[in-house]
Amino acid sequence: MQTLKYIFILLATSFLMFNCGGNKEETKAPETAEDIVQNITEEAEKLANEEPKDVVDPKLLQELLPADANGLPREKVSGEKTGAMGFQVATAEGKYFEGDNSIEVNIADVAGTGGIMGMAAWSMLNINTESETGYEKTTTYKDHKAFEKYDAQTKESEMAVLIASRFVVSIKGTNVDMSKIKATLDDIDLRKLADLK
Repeated sequence: MQTLKYIFILLATSFLMFNCGGNKEETKAPETAEDIVQNITEEAEKLANEEPKDVVDPKLLQELLPADANGLPREKVSGEKTGAMGFQVATAEGKYFEGDNSIEVNIADVAGTGGIMGMAAWSMLNINTESETGYEKTTTYKDHKAFEKYDAQTKESEMAVLIASRFVVSIKGTNVDMSKIKATLDDIDLRKLADLK
């Protein structure tokens, strides 16, 4: 099922983020190893006591998908709510493309995973790596924790934002630059998303 992918993505993100930049030049080291371990430990302890919550109706997430992605027409919309291994996730997905240019928007409510949200390592770390062809970094977007990635060689862009500690908005683009990804993100009402229960 489609939503199972999001559960495993949350788990995989932890491993990938801890190992990102292995063949890249590190441009900034804002934290020592001890700081990173301490940060993760504190977050893990806080999240360990959290119980899964009911996720929202996927239709409410679908309503927040933009009508177009910075000019790219929306060609497909889907949404679902799925449970597995005691977890529950609600997702909405919009696919936008024209020719070789494409953008995919995903909005997920991961409140039904409880403390597993702590596995989204980028939300707990400071990352800033750069290579000859691109970069990866944690940042903030409208006061929300965010992760940004761009590769000029593969012409792929990606941005993810954590909203209200339960919603993850992820936008991925092929043959589009980061400005189009951010323009698409601007069209999503994050305040309305944060207020969903």
